[in-house]
Amino acid sequence: QHKDAYQAILDGVKGGTKEKRLAAQFIPKFFKHFPELADSAINAQLDLCEDEDVSIRRQAIKELPQFATGDNLPRVADILTQLLQSDDSAEFNLVNNALLSIFKMDAKGTLGGLFSQILQGEDIVRERAIKFLSTKLKTLPEEVMTKEVEEFILTESKKVLEDVTGEEFVLFMKILSGLKSLQTVSGRQQLVELVAEQADLEQTFNPSDPDCVDRLLQCTRQAVPLFSKNVHSTKFVTYFCEHVLPNLGSLTTPVEGLDIQLEVLKLLAEMSSFCGDMEKLESNLKKLFDKLLEYMPLPPEEAENGENAGSEEPKLQFSYVECLLYSFHQLGRKLPDFLTAKLNAEKLKDFKIRLQYFARGLQVYIRQLRLALQGKTGEALKTEENKIKVVALKITNNINVLIKDLFHIPPSYKSTVTLSWKPVQKADASQKRASEDTTSSSPPKKASAGPKRDARQIYNPPSGKYSSNLGSFSYEQRGGFRGGRGRGWGGRGNRSRGRIY
Repeated sequence: QHKDAYQAILDGVKGGTKEKRLAAQFIPKFFKHFPELADSAINAQLDLCEDEDVSIRRQAIKELPQFATGDNLPRVADILTQLLQSDDSAEFNLVNNALLSIFKMDAKGTLGGLFSQILQGEDIVRERAIKFLSTKLKTLPEEVMTKEVEEFILTESKKVLEDVTGEEFVLFMKILSGLKSLQTVSGRQQLVELVAEQADLEQTFNPSDPDCVDRLLQCTRQAVPLFSKNVHSTKFVTYFCEHVLPNLGSLTTPVEGLDIQLEVLKLLAEMSSFCGDMEKLESNLKKLFDKLLEYMPLPPEEAENGENAGSEEPKLQFSYVECLLYSFHQLGRKLPDFLTAKLNAEKLKDFKIRLQYFARGLQVYIRQLRLALQGKTGEALKTEENKIKVVALKITNNINVLIKDLFHIPPSYKSTVTLSWKPVQKADASQKRASEDTTSSSPPKKASAGPKRDARQIYNPPSGKYSSNLGSFSYEQRGGFRGGRGRGWGGRGNRSRGRIY
């Protein structure tokens, strides 16, 4: 009946500023009454969304959700996703709000628009659409985020994960691990399998390729919080024992200032607690044992007068030994007769001598550290120097407990310690993990790639007979991502460019 009048409003988008302002308000207001002009109306509103006048653009964007009816919704979602590339902060916020409002009308339709741009849109749109999902999904109520919607997110995410950069991968892990349906044991298992696929654990490991090493570490960091007594780390632990440990000395990293060897050993230690039945357990335990020996020196030979015969005191690398000893202790539980039945008497004797020598050095440091920290509380313990000493004391105490266990006849694997860089768990660890399996599974915070990483400090204890390098202790000070990944990590294939309104 009033079709001509509505057509006149649509034509207003070609007029002056006043006509455009009126059009921006009236096109959406009467949109539902003229289904036969739907396409023309949406296109007219789009022209206004790209107007040179910022106030007209904002008005047009604000009204876009009114067009999101029936079959038009995915198209509106697609358009709004493309508009995320706006650099005007008020406009950008309007786009975010508009997307959230249509999400509540039809979550799957909105996700369809977002994922189509993630898979095919411009890089800036892809990047902002992924960030939108990683920050906004968790704010949506349960009635919006139904099981069906979560399954759709998982299916579409798997398509995207076939070709992602390292940073995108971390964001998708954040998105997926926040989904309620993936916070169960089977959900965690699915996520671990996704990470293993990204890590490409079937490929030959190349320690001299920084990207190959970085990829493995980034993926492993995403997997670590998912492991529990029900979700095993066996695949990753096996890969580390068979491929990474033998090449520990030749690892390269694109991250400046990162102690890559310590980083690898920390990840192995964390995973070792949740390792299931391993096929080549004895062979991998042997690799771990051999690597541990490299950091457990024999005592220097003494001359007849009791002084060192010219040889220097070996450095005791406590941080490395804590990780290796802990991993050996965890896996050793699965083969408790390894030291007594699998090693010959000579090797076992050699190991005991090394343990004893290390324990002597350890006692000296523990005494020095306790003395240095004696009587200090509150603020005094917060200075950088004392923080490092507190961690150093944790490391040395941990090693001390583990060495005592191995000195038992036969060696024992009963003691439990909390790794020095992990917070002390007040609740029983196994109960904590069991409850985690049915509740939350948030991934670790991504470390800032800023100066924090270079703030690593090395603890040099008071000089004396056993000088040492304790390495660095802050688990959060990890390297960021680099662009330009090979096989999918940065080198994404050619996607169509330009607007797909």
